[in-house]
Amino acid sequence: MLGPRKITTALFIAGFATFLLLLRFASNRNTWRQLPQVVGLGDYEDEESEVAKPASASHGGSKTSPTSNPGHSNPQPTFAAGTPKPAGSEYSRILVIAKVKSEDTKWIDEELPGIEKAIYVADDPSARFHPPKNKGHEVMVYLTYLIDHYDEVPDIIIFMHAHRYTWHNNDLMNHDAVEIVQRLSSERVTREGYLNLRCQWHPGCPNWIHPGKIDEDMNKMEEILVAESWSELFPLDPIPQVLAAPCCGQFSLSRERVHSIPKATLMFYREWLLRTKVSDYLSGRVFEYIWQYIFGGNNSLCPLQHVCYCDTYGLCFENENNFEQWFKMRKEKDDLGEELREWKAKATLIENSKSHGKVDEGADLIVPELGKDAAMEGTIKDLEAKMDLAVAEAIERGKDPRNRAAEADRQWNEGDGF
Repeated sequence: MLGPRKITTALFIAGFATFLLLLRFASNRNTWRQLPQVVGLGDYEDEESEVAKPASASHGGSKTSPTSNPGHSNPQPTFAAGTPKPAGSEYSRILVIAKVKSEDTKWIDEELPGIEKAIYVADDPSARFHPPKNKGHEVMVYLTYLIDHYDEVPDIIIFMHAHRYTWHNNDLMNHDAVEIVQRLSSERVTREGYLNLRCQWHPGCPNWIHPGKIDEDMNKMEEILVAESWSELFPLDPIPQVLAAPCCGQFSLSRERVHSIPKATLMFYREWLLRTKVSDYLSGRVFEYIWQYIFGGNNSLCPLQHVCYCDTYGLCFENENNFEQWFKMRKEKDDLGEELREWKAKATLIENSKSHGKVDEGADLIVPELGKDAAMEGTIKDLEAKMDLAVAEAIERGKDPRNRAAEADRQWNEGDGF
């Protein structure tokens, strides 16, 4: 029979052995558990990833040697500024659209008849262009196009949603996708390599996603998922404290920038999307704020709005002050419009009350100031005229490549194009 001392010794040895086993087990956990994490990053479920890591899943910014892990032996992507073609040269372009069967894309043939296009129908496996699975919204389509056409992409690839008019298209371009495509500068896309099509900062800039935040925000539900997703997608790269870029998943790439990312890496991203347990909607939203990292190595990419409008689309207001003045006029116009609607609603209510013999009810209402409606209508018209003139002058100014270069603060030499 064991004495108390021997029992104590046996328990100590068993406990120490258990500790060693747990330590060995912990050392073999997923790569992301060993990465630097921001304060507030919560614990995650103990599930092994089913997705194999690609040879080139690391990006710029990682301090880990790409050869320190045999599973990540390829060099990190190099993102160099592109050089536009000589002035007046043609650029081959394609418009890649993500849609479902119920969405109408006739506007493309009607308004952009000469552009090459690849319209992917996410929920129709019989369509000429379709992704392997309807998941991740536009992300699955964009990655599928790049994978399937990697060796034959044109000079410029434009990735967009199926709707022509939407709130997240540029305000100064009537929220119109047609204007965005027509005015898009192939030269700027070539210089930048990756270019978000949206110039407006909100939502997305300058300080939007905070990986590791554990409190859900209804305006950015993907935020609490980003840290774990990041560590699966970029297992060698530190989790950034902030991710920021204008929303909403529409951008353009140059051929050179596409080829700076190995095809195997793009396939890995798509495989992650296919296998992840993150929902269809939120997995797409995760990518919305990492495209600028995938194709540019930037955690945050928020170009000055007036520079974006000028150098990308040729709407040049000369400076930020003139640009902001246009939006101040728009706000004043919108506020007056709302006030005018309220004035008219009150006037109509009083008139209806009196016409139905409800004199007392009408008397209790505040009578709108006589003639104020005409004054507000006049002011609104004046503001609209000033806004239209400012845009027309900005477009005219943008026709000169020197003005675009000056507003973007980049060098321009005689004979250079846009």
